[in-house]
Amino acid sequence: MTKEVLLSLRGLQFDIPNADGDKIETITVAEYYYRNDSHYVLYEEVTEGFGQSTKSVIKFKKNYLELTKKGLVNVHMVFEENRKNMTNYCTPYGDILIGIDTKRILIQEEEERIEVRVEYALEVNYEHFANCRIKIGIQSKNGNGFTLK
Repeated sequence: MTKEVLLSLRGLQFDIPNADGDKIETITVAEYYYRNDSHYVLYEEVTEGFGQSTKSVIKFKKNYLELTKKGLVNVHMVFEENRKNMTNYCTPYGDILIGIDTKRILIQEEEERIEVRVEYALEVNYEHFANCRIKIGIQSKNGNGFTLK
């Protein structure tokens, strides 16, 4: 995997089982590193209407994923299979206490592409809010067969 990558983030929230949920997708340029048995992806997010951006880091390895955001939005989210973690999600509009009860983390690695899937239940202020899925695609920017899946 090269240092320069394209990052695809897809999130899906389900309020009720078997229903179409709210879909969010972002595609951006990022930097990829592999160190100490962990994968790292660094990227920057710009929020429309705000002058300040958010620097984000995704760190993952088997059964574990961390998402850290610093800037306009501040949060350190930890996803561990079969474990619930609590954190404060700090936004320009105020702080939100969220719980992340991770059910499953799947990682598929190829030479020029990595895909990570996370399934979890999201709580807001100790109340179940939604069942969620995240799909992260990391692909070498200059790799052969580039596609956006």
